[in-house]
Amino acid sequence: MLSIVLLSFFGILNLFLGFQKNKNILLPAAFIFTAIVFAANLLDFNQPIDVFGVYNTGMLTIDKVTVGFTAIILVANLLVILLADKYITRKHSQPAEYFSILMLSTVGAIMMVSYDHLLILFLGVETLSIPMYVLAGAEKRNLRSNEAALKYFLMGAFATGFLLFGVALVYGATGAFSLAGIKEACTAAEQSPLLILGLGFLLVGMLFKVSAAPFHFWTPDVYQGAPTLFTAFMSTVVKTAGFAAIYRLLSSGFGPIVPTWSIALAVIAVITLLIGNLIAITQTSFKRTMAYSSISHAGYMLIAIVAMNNFSQEAILYYSAAYTLATIAAFAVQHVVEQHHERDDFEIFHGIGKTNPFLAVVGTVAMLSLAGIPLTGGFIGKLMVFMSAYQSGLGWLLIVAVLMSTVSIYYYLRLPIAMLLKKTVTDVHVPVSAGATIVMWICLIGTLVLGLFPSLFTSLF
Repeated sequence: MLSIVLLSFFGILNLFLGFQKNKNILLPAAFIFTAIVFAANLLDFNQPIDVFGVYNTGMLTIDKVTVGFTAIILVANLLVILLADKYITRKHSQPAEYFSILMLSTVGAIMMVSYDHLLILFLGVETLSIPMYVLAGAEKRNLRSNEAALKYFLMGAFATGFLLFGVALVYGATGAFSLAGIKEACTAAEQSPLLILGLGFLLVGMLFKVSAAPFHFWTPDVYQGAPTLFTAFMSTVVKTAGFAAIYRLLSSGFGPIVPTWSIALAVIAVITLLIGNLIAITQTSFKRTMAYSSISHAGYMLIAIVAMNNFSQEAILYYSAAYTLATIAAFAVQHVVEQHHERDDFEIFHGIGKTNPFLAVVGTVAMLSLAGIPLTGGFIGKLMVFMSAYQSGLGWLLIVAVLMSTVSIYYYLRLPIAMLLKKTVTDVHVPVSAGATIVMWICLIGTLVLGLFPSLFTSLF
């Protein structure tokens, strides 16, 4: 709760800083504000500071896992803020509004990872989503950005309708909004069909947020049309918050009826893996490839939820951390290179290894991690997901996941091949700003540390 209050306050305060003539103070201020919230969140790790007396009272629950998910979300926010240097000097940009919207959207993400009440879940989803609709259309003079915002808004509003209808049905069946009340109703000898239907609508609304198939159709167009900076935020913060919320809903609320929803969710996981990986092979746009990559990773995390065992929670948390670092690193490279090109196809990366070896190293490590190659955080994340599936006896699902992981290597290696083996498009050196350099170093070191020393992370939880 302290993190939510502080981030809300700083988000509003940052808007007032926008009245200053000197825009150069906005990025440091936003970074410092978010860093303070990150520190406040860590204070809750061992003993929550219950300033407002609402922790563990049926509305919000704060424990080590929620603190861990919140930390991942805040780190992603900090990294995106550091990448935003070009938005300070752009002629028609509104950096104060951008940073404030990012902070307020993060408030919704924190609510989603710590909710204990369906109304808090709904508030979190909307607080996260509405600012994202705005950010997707931040480039008002870009038709693709406008299209992305409109598509995201219309489909997001439709998904919210499913979510609310599910909440209403669950309440009608159980008489409770709290996860504890729902869990108690699920322990009854027979479950009401209304309850199962309500769960179905809830999952439709939530699966849209994490771009799982067949609720993924918005993802490629929105990822390609939205500014790269906000695409990076969308693909990490929104996905982490969404999966934390889904896991919490199914484990703390609908845990007693796992057989009822696990088969349907397993089928969705398989469809998501197939669509994400097979269609990614055909893409020529880097951002659309990353969109289908995001879809495929939703499938892997769904496997951990379907398994629903002692490994699941840790697997989702670790996978989220590794995925966040690798994805932001990849988009950071795209963010730097795209400033010198008007395209987003793989040709713009040709020869980067010769003109800027650091960019090539970061991009290569990011792709290897997303592919799940050993010595990277992505490998350990996938291994933990596979272990959770194996422990639950989901051999058939494990086989599909391994096969699709093998397929993914093909399109993930396209970026390293373009940067290291293709002839350069231009001999012009691509400059990297100080903020982007810091982000890339953090992501590079973090990805390798997670891959080489996973116990440093897992021992905390």
